[in-house]
Amino acid sequence: MKFTLSWLKDHLDTSATVEEITEALTDLGLEVEGVENPADRLSAFTIGKVLKAEKHPDADKLRVCTVMTDEGESQIICGAPNAREGITVVVAKPGTYVPGIDTTIQVGKIRGIESFGMMCSEREMELSEEHDGIIELPSGEVGETFVDWLAANDPAKVDPVIEIAITPNRPDALGVHGIARDLAARGLGTLKPLPEVTVPGGFASPINVTIDEDTLDDCPVFYGRVIRGVKNGPSPQWLQDRLKAIGLRPISFLVDVTNYFTFDRNRPLHVFDAGKVSGDLRVHRAKGGETIEALDERSYTLEPGMVVISAGDTVESLGGVMGGEPTGVSDETVDVFLEAAYFQTVRTAYTGRALKINSDARYRFERGIDPASAAPGIEAATKMILEIAGGEASEVIVAGATPDVSRAYKLDTDRVISLVGMEIPADQQRTTLTALGFTFDGDMANVPSWRPDVMGEADLVEEVARVASLTKLQGQPMRRAQPGVPKPILSPMQKREQVARRTTAELGYNECVTYSFIDQASAEIFGGGTDATMLANPISSEMSHMRPSLLPGLLQAAARNQARGFADMALFECGPAFAGGEPGEQATQVSGILVGRTGPKDVHGASRPVDVFDAKADAEAILAAMGAPAKMQILRGAEEWWHPGRHGKLCLGPKKVLGVFGELHPKVLQAMDVKGPVVAFTLYPQEIPLPRNAGGARPALKLNDLQAVERDFAFVVNADVAALDLVNAAAGADKALIEEVRVFDEFIGGSLGEGKKSLAITVRLQPSDATLKEKDIEAVAAKIVAKVEKATGGTLRG
Repeated sequence: MKFTLSWLKDHLDTSATVEEITEALTDLGLEVEGVENPADRLSAFTIGKVLKAEKHPDADKLRVCTVMTDEGESQIICGAPNAREGITVVVAKPGTYVPGIDTTIQVGKIRGIESFGMMCSEREMELSEEHDGIIELPSGEVGETFVDWLAANDPAKVDPVIEIAITPNRPDALGVHGIARDLAARGLGTLKPLPEVTVPGGFASPINVTIDEDTLDDCPVFYGRVIRGVKNGPSPQWLQDRLKAIGLRPISFLVDVTNYFTFDRNRPLHVFDAGKVSGDLRVHRAKGGETIEALDERSYTLEPGMVVISAGDTVESLGGVMGGEPTGVSDETVDVFLEAAYFQTVRTAYTGRALKINSDARYRFERGIDPASAAPGIEAATKMILEIAGGEASEVIVAGATPDVSRAYKLDTDRVISLVGMEIPADQQRTTLTALGFTFDGDMANVPSWRPDVMGEADLVEEVARVASLTKLQGQPMRRAQPGVPKPILSPMQKREQVARRTTAELGYNECVTYSFIDQASAEIFGGGTDATMLANPISSEMSHMRPSLLPGLLQAAARNQARGFADMALFECGPAFAGGEPGEQATQVSGILVGRTGPKDVHGASRPVDVFDAKADAEAILAAMGAPAKMQILRGAEEWWHPGRHGKLCLGPKKVLGVFGELHPKVLQAMDVKGPVVAFTLYPQEIPLPRNAGGARPALKLNDLQAVERDFAFVVNADVAALDLVNAAAGADKALIEEVRVFDEFIGGSLGEGKKSLAITVRLQPSDATLKEKDIEAVAAKIVAKVEKATGGTLRG
């Protein structure tokens, strides 16, 4: 939306500067996108007088002029045909930028004679397209700035142009009068009321209008009148200047007047050449297939339901979008039919989009103009046409009725504090709304017809706060219902997920966020892919089932990275996995994979392939951070996608599984197109027991000042006995006294014989009541030996 400062002052009595106006507009929500001030680009030009003009000795069309400027006499070479002695001109001295030719003037030689400046034409100064000669001023003092001369003699040429962005909820600001209303409410001046105009009709309109019954929803009212005996032609200069300033091309007065009211009051109008309209006009819906030659000189084929205006069987105009070329006005037009109608927003938008027509009328109708503006709009336009183009107006004909958009909402002056946080006095709130056009009946605020966006009490508060300026808001701490530290918001599971993410990232993993649905083949590998988890409407064939595990998504990510040359990676994800499609059949998991080697190749041999113990260490560290007990059993028997001999389940008893770690089965890697080795872990945060003490404090630190004792044992067992079974048996000999059991050596072969191996363990004994004596240690050692022999069938190695 563009307008000039002088145009704004037609509606706003103000002494505010352009800077004050633009700042207020942006603060009011009408964001200023740019200001084009001609005075800025013309400030360096001054007025001079040609004292002498002689023919250039080496060029017939050039003259050597002596020009009096504010710096004295200057020699300027000029090729304009009107360059002569005695005229008053506009001078660009050396160093002046000339916008029309995009050049900064320098001292130069033209055919051997020096020139110290330039005398300018209007096009060179971007004042008009005139370039047949240099500017000849009828008056002006030597040395006076050209901007000051224009301000006094031709102010339209230095009228600043302001461009603002209009949000869809503010159609009232698509007219200069609406913008002036906002500024007046802010206090930047006084709004000039629109004059009440009524032009009496001198005869009955020879053209009548009807609206079909099924079209009243999309065109509820249509005003029209005939004006005969007009003389069309160029618009007055003031009107041309305003239209040019906002980027519109003046066409003829009868067309320009409709454009003027479109921007002045957000009241689109249309004029038909009444002599070209055959019969009465009918507003109806198109059947589909009709064609119209529009004013943009293009032909359009209509679709069913579009609102059109027809004369007989001929479509003459697209309602709210564009008129037709056959009934358009021209310089020969004598009688016109002036239209002011209201077209519904959605229907207008559909028509414009379907036909790909963009017009100022469509832009306004599809956002919503004032439905009550048709009557005053047609009267004001009639008055201007009669004053400038002459003629005689008929009586106004009205088809349909102006839609009733009246509504009222209670103004609760206390809600400004609760909704916005600003303290604004009650009387100031009422004054603000009154300035914006609201009227009051007690506490009920009646919404003006030009504000379709105000739909409730909260919108009243928004208007008050907007005009008062939201920049005055100051940050305030939120009020608490009760003093003290508020209760934690996160649930225990949410806290565990948060801790798991942070801990895994600290261990060097990169977090992935993959889709919760995968292809059926991948889901089947990990125990899913059934009809219970199949999507009814998948977005692609590769996302047909809910994931039964986080591992397939991580493996697919690893495969993509390997295809791009990244061989070593650590990835993890925390999210839901789905055992079925019913509520409660999903659970949060934390999964991670290690692929390739522990680091780049190293001359010292520090790099090695990742192994199952890397995954074990990371899984235990994450579980510990989530609050899992320190003592966990490691058992076998996990799902088939784990390597049968290189995995372990982290358990609290045989049925309480907190997680699984290990190497993934080679067949799984082959199916997922991942190059190994790959070790992984999957943890189940919901399986970790909640602490009995729900307090936020940590338990008291327990320190033991008694000496710990370590004893080593070596057992000969069968080769197929797992070291874990031996460790668990030793640890169970005395749970109160044995603090740790650790394998430190394995020996196979030698004198042990076929099918045997030796496992050496260290057992750490930590007393809590008294220092251990030798007989106490021997008693515990005997228990350990007995437990191991019973559990594994092994014997103590001599």
